[in-house]
Amino acid sequence: MTQISVALDLHRARPTANTPVQPEAAEDETDISALIGRLTAEVNQIACEKTRSIQQITNQMKMLALNALIESSRAGVNGAGFAVVAQEVRAVGQQVETIARELEGQLTSRTGNLMSSIERMAERSRGERMVDLSLNAIELIDRNLYERTCDVRWWATDSAVVDCAASPAAATVNNTSERLAVILGAYTVYLDLWLCDLEGKVIANGRADRFRVAGQDVSSTKWFREARDLRSGDDYVASDVECQPLLGGAQVATYCASVRAEGKADGKPIGVLAIHFDWEPQARAIVQGVRVGASDKARVLLVDSNFRVIAASDGQGLLSERVQLSTKGGHSGFYHERDGRLVAYHATPGYETYKGLGWFGVILGAV
Repeated sequence: MTQISVALDLHRARPTANTPVQPEAAEDETDISALIGRLTAEVNQIACEKTRSIQQITNQMKMLALNALIESSRAGVNGAGFAVVAQEVRAVGQQVETIARELEGQLTSRTGNLMSSIERMAERSRGERMVDLSLNAIELIDRNLYERTCDVRWWATDSAVVDCAASPAAATVNNTSERLAVILGAYTVYLDLWLCDLEGKVIANGRADRFRVAGQDVSSTKWFREARDLRSGDDYVASDVECQPLLGGAQVATYCASVRAEGKADGKPIGVLAIHFDWEPQARAIVQGVRVGASDKARVLLVDSNFRVIAASDGQGLLSERVQLSTKGGHSGFYHERDGRLVAYHATPGYETYKGLGWFGVILGAV
């Protein structure tokens, strides 16, 4: 048994093969940094209030000392001793006032530095969390699309598909269309499945009643040209997301495999099987399921290798907007735009035999 056969057998056993992978619910976490920052601010406020109270008391002491000096001067020689005490009280008051001011200045400076450090730590923690969530989004789609590559390689070995590619008679075509329709009934994440000959003509499809594509020429498409040149039945083609005119302009991710004589991986190529993944609803479920938090008001995106938006949690800019992403050649990271907006990203890590297409998970914070 070939490696691809083993992978496909494992794939058949998966209970999630017909459903998009959903994000796991993130656990609610207490924002410790915000708590520390608030407590520090409260300590700073209390310290300032207490030092001001000390200053008020010392001002009262100086006023009392001044009054005592005035009264001692009136008493003449008899008040000389009291004048000395009054002078000492005023001196002590001045020292206490000096200490209070120094204490206030030092506390304000240190608590200010502490609060700044906490803010930087909190911002870094938030940035790293957004990077992790970006990775979560792209990993979920990678795992989902890995299963699509397994599906197309598996179904390209189906006896009905192989027989039709070898001899596309009317009865064989009808039988294959029915077989593809059965597959579509079980795997609802696909819009349609097309069997093409080596010239690029669609021989049969699974939803012939909805999409009348039989006889259409797809030889000029990139995915067909690449699939026609595949070396074996173990290989596959994964294309970027596009609007497919023959499917009513729907957004699809097309996956192809070579149909080979007798269904053998090393057999002679006799056709191409193309499966059209119903991209928009599946991708939307993933990006809208990322738990960024209501307070963040962030926008979760999937972008292709040209930074074109292919999925967005707000449903905006699909296949038309390009994000100005400054990765500086890195696979992941975060930074702030000039307007203060946080941008976090992570490149596709791939999954199993699916290497990815250079896509990114991206989170754009609110301004």
